[in-house]
Amino acid sequence: MSDKDSDREEYVYVLDYMPTGRSEDRASDEPLAQALGVDGFTLLEILPKKDADVTIGDRLYVGDEERERVDRVKQRIEYTGLTQGSQMELEYAVKDIVEEDEERFLDFFNEAGSVTIRMHQLDLLPGVGEKIRNTVLDERKYDEFESYDDLEDRVSGFHDPAGVLVDRILQEIDGGDVKYKLFVR
Repeated sequence: MSDKDSDREEYVYVLDYMPTGRSEDRASDEPLAQALGVDGFTLLEILPKKDADVTIGDRLYVGDEERERVDRVKQRIEYTGLTQGSQMELEYAVKDIVEEDEERFLDFFNEAGSVTIRMHQLDLLPGVGEKIRNTVLDERKYDEFESYDDLEDRVSGFHDPAGVLVDRILQEIDGGDVKYKLFVR
């Protein structure tokens, strides 16, 4: 993704595919897919190309270059606009992204800073209190974290860092009681 166009997604994961469009939208019978952006966790509705083979869990290119299976991005949607199937698939897609792009999320732990004078970005993660935050900050002074396992081994009491990230990202996506967004655009 380019710096000048940082709000655009390059790749998405298909959360739900409706070969005849939304059931409540009878004016259109074109195929429709709901998808999650890989870079900014943006929820999108996309229109697959005619006769394209699209299934739930597919990783599709939606960038500016030639697209193999996507005709166009129809619109950005909110969490409340997701189908029941998309809502059920969302956690799995987020988990796949967090596990596949481990380096990107380890950079968060290695570089996280203050949000305000009294609050650190690490404080915003579910289950991370003062003790775990301070241990992460102390450990990263000596050496960067190399993997989720390394993070878990070096920070006592911090179990399943990938799961903690997934939980935070899901909180940000559903737009609940989240004042600061760390991962979702």
